[in-house]
Amino acid sequence: MGRLEGKIAVITGGNSGIGLATAKRFVAEGAEIFITGRRQEELDRAVEAIGSGVTAVQGDVSRLDDLERLFETVRAKSGRIDILFANAGLGSLAPLGTIDEASFDLTFDVNVKGALFTVQKALPLMQDGGSIILTGSTTGSTGTPAFSIYSATKAAIRNFARSWALDLRGTGIRVNVLSPGATETPGLKGLASAGEEDALLEGLASQIPLGRTGHPEETAAVALFLASNESSFMTGSEVFADGGAAQV
Repeated sequence: MGRLEGKIAVITGGNSGIGLATAKRFVAEGAEIFITGRRQEELDRAVEAIGSGVTAVQGDVSRLDDLERLFETVRAKSGRIDILFANAGLGSLAPLGTIDEASFDLTFDVNVKGALFTVQKALPLMQDGGSIILTGSTTGSTGTPAFSIYSATKAAIRNFARSWALDLRGTGIRVNVLSPGATETPGLKGLASAGEEDALLEGLASQIPLGRTGHPEETAAVALFLASNESSFMTGSEVFADGGAAQV
């Protein structure tokens, strides 16, 4: 039997990158999963890549009606949630002095508002002993040039876990943060100018003690640990999958 045999998991932003790698791993470990993403075409490709045991619901986590539709689908099909991975997020580069209101609002709406209401609307379906995983980032605890807005959203995510661990006292539900470092995802590569993706990854790798950037599957392995009963005495914690980047 897999480590998530019989479990019901919801993964937002499950159509690419870390979310997709985690969806594949959860299904391989026996879970039935629901994934979301904003673009239907990418969701369709993700479902094909994952195979069986997956239901895709198109939606934007910053829109509360989309979240309602997601959790109504989960309620109707499975009736409960054992694992919630609030993973959807985005960011863009903008040094202080060039930040505009639209990009600020978009980043906070998706990364902070989206995470908050994803968790809050999922709670009625969460089971005793359930696991909530929030995607943080090394940028939430380190300074990063031209990335202050994204970094601030991830600092907020870290405090959400600390505060919600107290709010959830007595429910048996635990909440932890999974903070990747530089990981080879479409989102990270999208920060580079056209043709500069390799240079971006090489520059990031030079700052990482392990000497390379991470792979989505490596972060998915940590998500599996936080989703499983192996992390049953952990709540309010932050676990880094960063090659040591934020640790030394």
